Amino acid sequence: MFEWSTDTVQPKERFSYWREAICQSVFNISIEAPPGPFQARLAARNSGPLRIATGESSAYLLVRNRRELDAEETEGYCIYLQKRGDGIIEQCGEAYTYHQNDLGLSDLRLPFRAIHADGGSRIVAVVPCELLERRAPWVNKAALRRLPANSTYVDLARRHMRHLMDDDTMSEAATALLTENLCNLIALATATDIAPSRMQAELQIEAMLAFCRQNLHNAELTPQMVADHVGVSLRTVHSRFHQMGQSFGRWMLDQRLNACRAALRDEKQRNLNISEIAYRWGFNDLSHFNKSFRTHFDQTPREWRNGAAE
Repeated sequence: MFEWSTDTVQPKERFSYWREAICQSVFNISIEAPPGPFQARLAARNSGPLRIATGESSAYLLVRNRRELDAEETEGYCIYLQKRGDGIIEQCGEAYTYHQNDLGLSDLRLPFRAIHADGGSRIVAVVPCELLERRAPWVNKAALRRLPANSTYVDLARRHMRHLMDDDTMSEAATALLTENLCNLIALATATDIAPSRMQAELQIEAMLAFCRQNLHNAELTPQMVADHVGVSLRTVHSRFHQMGQSFGRWMLDQRLNACRAALRDEKQRNLNISEIAYRWGFNDLSHFNKSFRTHFDQTPREWRNGAAE
């Protein structure tokens, strides 16, 4: 992880520091800023095919023109998460305003401008074109896309980006897997007119897992409900889970147990008793929950919770 801050340099040198030492070295871009005080912070890291950075700043304009494009050695897509404030991206005659928690997708092989008139903060991930287009060949039909915060799959994609950025201890193998999953989610989020039944298996799996994660609390969730939601056969659902080396029931149990384990150590949920937490995560039989938890984690739910206070 590399970190930069204009706080470390004299005020009159801050903008040139940001432009020369940060923007060109990280994303090969140029920037302009209005007169007056300028402040910015950036943290970035590279891992395998992924480049990712998070930053916050006062107002500025970012430009990637033909000169920067010609100097770029790799071709990629930018996955953009607006964390705070608003941002505007203009590319190939399109312009979108991105609000908090919106995602954007931009083809970095083409010139663009990004306007952060009020500053704010954002996460930007760059993935190779091949990595995304192999899953979603339709993405190159539009240079710029906006995926609103409430769109399907955007919430999960947002969590993936935050995790990729925040966990600087993650191994390259784990980073690669999470990057693959992020690309799957972006592929699904942009496949607005493509039936899941026509998608490759890994995208069908991601669609199923996304639906299951969003419905872990539903004790009545069944493979048939997953099949109906995704638009595939019941046989396909079981086949996709088999590809992952799991049954539907085993996967659901593991996910619910992990969710309960996290909730039992969450200080914000200390006022909830163990049964309430179990029921919140889809268990409707407390005896089954206690037995499964002990088998899975080699201690009872109460022993795990009380350990937090030791």
